[in-house]
Amino acid sequence: MRTTSRFCVAVLFSMAGACGSSNNATDNSDGGSNTGSDGSSGSDASSSQGDGSSATGSEGGVGPDGSPIGQDGSSPQDGSSTQDGGSGQEAGPATEGGSASGVHTVGNQLYDGTKAIRLLGVDETGSEYACIQGDGFFDPATGGANSQTSITAMLSWGINAVRIPLNEDCWLSLNQTAKNMAYSGQAYQSAIQTYVSLLLTNNIYPILDLHWTEGPGGSAATGQQPMPDSAYGAAFWTSVATMFKSQNKVIFDLFNEPYPDNNMDSTSAWQCWENGGDSCPGVTLDVVGMQGMLTAVRNAGATNFVVMGGLEYSNDLTQWVASKPTDPANNIGASWHVYNDNEYTTAAAIKSILAANIPIVATEIGDVAVGTTPPPCDGAFITSVMDILDNPGNGAPPQSYLAWSWSTTNKPVLLSSYNPVTPTCDGPTFKTHVMAQ
Repeated sequence: MRTTSRFCVAVLFSMAGACGSSNNATDNSDGGSNTGSDGSSGSDASSSQGDGSSATGSEGGVGPDGSPIGQDGSSPQDGSSTQDGGSGQEAGPATEGGSASGVHTVGNQLYDGTKAIRLLGVDETGSEYACIQGDGFFDPATGGANSQTSITAMLSWGINAVRIPLNEDCWLSLNQTAKNMAYSGQAYQSAIQTYVSLLLTNNIYPILDLHWTEGPGGSAATGQQPMPDSAYGAAFWTSVATMFKSQNKVIFDLFNEPYPDNNMDSTSAWQCWENGGDSCPGVTLDVVGMQGMLTAVRNAGATNFVVMGGLEYSNDLTQWVASKPTDPANNIGASWHVYNDNEYTTAAAIKSILAANIPIVATEIGDVAVGTTPPPCDGAFITSVMDILDNPGNGAPPQSYLAWSWSTTNKPVLLSSYNPVTPTCDGPTFKTHVMAQ
């Protein structure tokens, strides 16, 4: 999620009047900087898996170069277990295709082994900010959302994918302080690894997302940057890919919401997006581009499915195909973020991606406040987004989407309570829609 100025997506979805009158949309997610969800609840954020103790027992962490931290550095479940890693909701007719194991692409269709799948899920929040703030591995306000109880509720909604936002500093033990060091490095990696294992055990596909990265001068990863830093962005993915390369149902989302060149759709911004460099417009740090991070993943030996969001906070996909990084594994997709205050990506851009045999995963959809106008919370907007991805046309199969957020505080929220899990705002609409797929 983001704080930015956007235009309206009503043109794409033929929803006249769906947008507010202001372009200045400020969301209230990611650490509660605008919601008060700063982890000050007094909880230590521990759930049944939140204390960093790995369900796999002996795994150590993985350092920036991919070498083990602590113990043997082995990863949990090797992806070849009896669990199939997902609910296998079929995208269109029941089809068979592909010979690769795990999540992979066949044209613009996702497969898990020989089974056509869609990713229909939610964004978890907290693991991008609680650690750096010294409040735990996950948001204390969630009341243990990263637990079996919460996952059981997700399954009752038909959810088969969960996106987990990560913090670069916490993963790599950077910018440690007395307050946050207990939640970084091997301990943080183990907590994430445990949650990933729990999701896989429940046949849910985890999506690991590099969300917060270091700022200029190596400043702490306490917020969203326009692009990831070259100092540690690739090292982060070397480490993550090394840990999870044997779990081919785990998906990687290389960077949350790029917005170089002052959030412009420009040639120079797309060049920065692809290749990074030390002169990216509107960015005051040396940048690693999507190609550099993807290369780090593949050089670590990971063939996992990888998604990449476009410009303007992952909403702009207009030059995604032209700027697409080279992937020796040929296993990538476009990540798309769609809110009711967005500057729209045109239908032509969507069709161009699918025509290029690239699947789309809308890793964030939601209904936010626009200026002083509160979100309608009537489900109309997200229904319009889901409808177009359910039926993209031109013979393309249904595509994937995840709603922001499985939270009671990080707006737009889907829940009013964790105990019991109670849907609110767009939550009832999302639950009903996904269960019908």
